[in-house]
Amino acid sequence: MSSLLDIDLDYFNLVDDPVQRLERLLKWAECPVSFIIRSHHVALRRWKSCLQKRGLRDPQHILHVDEHHDMMDQRAQTNIGNFMFHAMRMWPQCRVHWLVQHPIDSPAIWLEDETWDSFRRRFTHGPHRPPRWPRPDLVSVCTSPGFVSPAVDQELREVLSQFIRV
Repeated sequence: MSSLLDIDLDYFNLVDDPVQRLERLLKWAECPVSFIIRSHHVALRRWKSCLQKRGLRDPQHILHVDEHHDMMDQRAQTNIGNFMFHAMRMWPQCRVHWLVQHPIDSPAIWLEDETWDSFRRRFTHGPHRPPRWPRPDLVSVCTSPGFVSPAVDQELREVLSQFIRV
């Protein structure tokens, strides 16, 4: 069993004291940042590669820290709006918790009813990690240029530099 922590820096647009929030999250993880990407849809491919290289099993948990749920369509091509849909489809035993302060909407309005019915028991959301959520084996960060103010981006990158895998 493996667990992933997926952080999109746009999450920190809507929280008080973003630097402290990111530090607290990364300290809880007790795992260095495995990689940093610009566009979130790249994460899925990188997760698969890292899991394989490290000999880890398919993830059973993904803590998705993001302003968006990233399940906005079911297109075959992975994009920034649907990569979490592809992760849940690829790993049918995986639970996803969308860590979000103020959900903008629900995947239920974007996905076909049958698809959402198969996902909804494995998908939760809220402002706190579920109790006993496992610490991650892999941490990914998406910088989402254009979605984060330059000042906040710079502060968050300084925090990340302390937690990056060398």
